[in-house]
Amino acid sequence: MIRSLWRYALGWRYRLLARRYDSLVLEWVLGQPLLVLPQVFNPRLLRTGQFLVESLDARLIPPGARVLDLGTGSGVGAIFAARWADSVVATDINPAAVRCARINALLSGLEQHIEVRQGDMFGPVRADTFDVVLFNPPYYRGTPRNALDRAWRGIDVVERFAAELRDHLVSGGHALVVLSTDGEQEAFLNAFEVNGLNVQVVVRRDLINEVLTVYRLC
Repeated sequence: MIRSLWRYALGWRYRLLARRYDSLVLEWVLGQPLLVLPQVFNPRLLRTGQFLVESLDARLIPPGARVLDLGTGSGVGAIFAARWADSVVATDINPAAVRCARINALLSGLEQHIEVRQGDMFGPVRADTFDVVLFNPPYYRGTPRNALDRAWRGIDVVERFAAELRDHLVSGGHALVVLSTDGEQEAFLNAFEVNGLNVQVVVRRDLINEVLTVYRLC
């Protein structure tokens, strides 16, 4: 009952704040200023982006590592990973997100460490391998209505990510994926199992209306 009430209240909160997706806004994530352009996923509104970067440390991002931030959005994952990584490739299919991530890399003084590429899933990094892959995926199945909606909905994102991940990890590499119980979490976990991926819980947080978990895959 309490979870249902919280979900209802947060649903209304999201509707009231959704207009921010039509405007340029300045967010602060762990003391880091972040510009979010119109039609780009905001890492704070639904908390998943911020939760993922809060989980990062030198144990999960080995110093000197090469990192892929898949579906980077505002670039928040790439920016925080660059605190330890030697280089980060950030990708997104949304052109507005690509522009946004490039702006934030510049504003953070990390443009020499972060390269932003446009494309779908692993398409922009076909021949590349990484020590760490970060992914805050769309949680719901369905056909995206527009570029921004790709942050929430996808048709076969679950299966494609699980099937292709190992091709883009170096030996001993791993992925960090944030999932929510308010979404297709079981579908992701089943796809990981089908593809023989080892899954470990890194950190879990109960937010009453949903439970967020960062998983380590290898």
